Amino acid sequence: MKRSIVVTGGAGFIGSHVVRLLVNKYPEYRIINLDKLTYAGNLANLKDIEDKPNYRFVKADICDFETVCALLQEEKVDGIIHLAAESHVDRSIKDPFTFARTNVMGTLSLLQAAKLYWEPQGWKVGDVPCRFYHISTDEVYGALQMTDPEGIEPPFTTKASSGKHHLAYGSEFFTEGTKYQPHSPYSAAKASSDHFVRAFHDTYGMPTVVTNCSNNYGPYQFPEKLIPLFINNIRHRKPLPVYGKGENVRDWLYVEDHARAIDLIFHEGKVADTYNIGGFNEWKNIDIIRVLINTVDRLLGRPEGADMDLITYVTDRAGHDLRYAIDSSKLQRELGWEPSLQFEEGIEKTVRWYLDNQAWMDNVTSGDYQKYYEEMYKGR
Repeated sequence: MKRSIVVTGGAGFIGSHVVRLLVNKYPEYRIINLDKLTYAGNLANLKDIEDKPNYRFVKADICDFETVCALLQEEKVDGIIHLAAESHVDRSIKDPFTFARTNVMGTLSLLQAAKLYWEPQGWKVGDVPCRFYHISTDEVYGALQMTDPEGIEPPFTTKASSGKHHLAYGSEFFTEGTKYQPHSPYSAAKASSDHFVRAFHDTYGMPTVVTNCSNNYGPYQFPEKLIPLFINNIRHRKPLPVYGKGENVRDWLYVEDHARAIDLIFHEGKVADTYNIGGFNEWKNIDIIRVLINTVDRLLGRPEGADMDLITYVTDRAGHDLRYAIDSSKLQRELGWEPSLQFEEGIEKTVRWYLDNQAWMDNVTSGDYQKYYEEMYKGR
């Protein structure tokens, strides 16, 4: 094989899209999916490529340092694409220790294992330069205010530094130089892991790259997140719990566009650099929910908006950031990437996928997939 790449968290939402892309696009690469199979990991996400000759799944915890060391040497790994993380903010508020363990200590375990294997070889495996690619989040930057200096009520159209038009709720955006100000245990743990990655470059010379991405949506997302949860609830006419007044703003990106960006940055991004990945696509939570209701109702043959009465306002999340907005102009300018789908097109595809794959949703929401894996990997 030309290259041997470990993708951590490859059975999860974003990770499964990255693994599928790499396995199909690079048959000459060896792609190793390293996943602990927590509640958010599901091998059914990769059923279509599980028998490909250049794909291998390894069930392991990234915090298991000795196992990670052995795997890197066994597979002669020259690249790590690190997606494995605890990522749900509500869970981090209830259990910050798990987030610190996985997101911080797990990342440190991978970094140290890679250092021990790569450094003696001059940061190469054979003649292939090594790379540690760490995927982070826009939440490490904190929150932005909803402001418009021109006095026009948002959302309004503005331009990013690349000239790309951006439907926005404020004039400020997260750039690669934005100061870190994490506000939740989840974002604090991710910020810490980002710092460790950069420290391993500065201290040891490890070839690293970091990306910070906005909210993703699309197929195979675990239904604790807003879009798949609400699609499923609308289908079954269950309440739609909205934090506060639903006015928090997020920048949304279709997951396959994120996977394309990861592929591009892994191969062509500058060592020790940071790239922001965003959709130039800001929406208030309440507006997304209304779009979801209209789309699900229409595709199920119901009158559009018939399920608006399912919206239920609940107490706001603790430390709930008001607005995130990514300026991904650098990635566009330097590497030529940009989102391929407009949000309306992406939402239509996403809703159709969940409605067409109710068996997948039922398997996940019932927890049956976890029982299956527990039996399969018993004693390992």
